[in-house]
Amino acid sequence: MPYFVYSITQQPLKLEHLDTFEHYQDARALVRSRRQAAEASPGVDYRLIFAAQQAEAERLLSTPRDERVIGED
Repeated sequence: MPYFVYSITQQPLKLEHLDTFEHYQDARALVRSRRQAAEASPGVDYRLIFAAQQAEAERLLSTPRDERVIGED
């Protein structure tokens, strides 16, 4: 399965597909370089996701995640 790299803008949520890689190291390198170059522009995040196809990757990125529960209350 490929690794998809996205630029994510909040308010409103906008996903922009940047590239697709077969190897994790290549995708990670692109995300890290984009994050370093974009430190001056807040509100933009760069993420990589492992999915079978682009539609699944976009669905996973646009689905809100539940808060992480650490320990018992």
